[in-house]
Amino acid sequence: MITGRFFAAGADRRIAITIFILLAVAVIVPLLNLAVSPANAFYVPSYIVALTGKYLCYALLALALDLVWGYCGILSLGHGAFFALGGYAMGMYLMRQIGSRGVYGNPILPDFMVFLNYKELPWFWYGFDHFWFAGLMVLAVPGLLAFVFGWFAFRSRVTGVYLSIITQAMTYALLLAFFRNDMGFGGNNGLTDFKDILGFNVQADATRSALFAASAVTLAVAVFVTWAIVGSKYGKLLMAVRDAESRTRFLGWRAENVKLFAFTVSAVMAGIAGALYVPQVGIINPGEFEPANSIEVVVWAAVGGRGTIVGPIIGALLVNAGKSWFTGVLPEFWLFALGGLFVAVTLLLPKGIIGMWDSWRGNARALRAASIAEEAGADPDVQPPAKIVRSAARKPGDWSASSPEPQPAE
Repeated sequence: MITGRFFAAGADRRIAITIFILLAVAVIVPLLNLAVSPANAFYVPSYIVALTGKYLCYALLALALDLVWGYCGILSLGHGAFFALGGYAMGMYLMRQIGSRGVYGNPILPDFMVFLNYKELPWFWYGFDHFWFAGLMVLAVPGLLAFVFGWFAFRSRVTGVYLSIITQAMTYALLLAFFRNDMGFGGNNGLTDFKDILGFNVQADATRSALFAASAVTLAVAVFVTWAIVGSKYGKLLMAVRDAESRTRFLGWRAENVKLFAFTVSAVMAGIAGALYVPQVGIINPGEFEPANSIEVVVWAAVGGRGTIVGPIIGALLVNAGKSWFTGVLPEFWLFALGGLFVAVTLLLPKGIIGMWDSWRGNARALRAASIAEEAGADPDVQPPAKIVRSAARKPGDWSASSPEPQPAE
């Protein structure tokens, strides 16, 4: 039913094109990496595959933030926490796959636990030797944290800048907790030195290409799910809460429940992004909880255009590609460039790249319509009569205007 509505005439063509591009990239890039000779001009190096795969994970994180910020008005400065928790869940599975191939050769305890004189595996590591359990935790841990946090925050009617500060405080608290060696997550060094995932070598080109494809396909699915959410009746209610929360409450809706669902789904999406990110970069440490990382995600969404689904993806890809180039040329000035970019976008492009494109297209269409009307000798200020269309919602044979006048009550 949803897919039928998606491919109907009323579906957003931009969303369909984005999904098509992501699915095409998921097939083409691995083929150009694995099946094409390095001497060929179309060959894609393995490091480009891994780097772009990381960017796709960032794009998924930006899309997760866009769901709550762009469509619900919740400026979360703590989405980096959900991203990192999903990454740690996947990292724990990857650490359990090392087995006796570690530096200390312990088949049960990871190397950092042997170094810190752990006598046995902590209880919360049980089950992470199975991929299905790790995948379940990738969804459950960020989702449960978001649900509990949102339950108290939204029912207390914490909004605006106060909610943003609380989300940032949550992220910083997790940063301090994961830095401790006695937490059982590797302390400052985190989790690294991964060997296998599902029995395949993490460093192999084929595995990297498969992870890239998985990231692109997951992002395409997330785009479709987000479109389905915001295009549904619940999505209209979500935007009503964003634009007029008090009025929505007066109409009888529980605004806290609306926000709680979106916040939880967004956190799960961020956790999935973190889980795909870790095997591609080869490490996860408490630095991922840094509040600055969550602020960067806001910059990505703002640059691309929040509340547009496609905009945050474009913003994440462009900003991170620019970051890779800028940090190679002038690494000490990157943070200044990032701050300047955010200020420039706020002042010059308040609706982001996609918003600017939509405004330009709208103005171009209006000028074109006025020019055509002027050439035809018609007054461009006079609205054309309503087109008579057949309404599918009425009985066969019943006709109505596309913009009917309101009828007086009988």
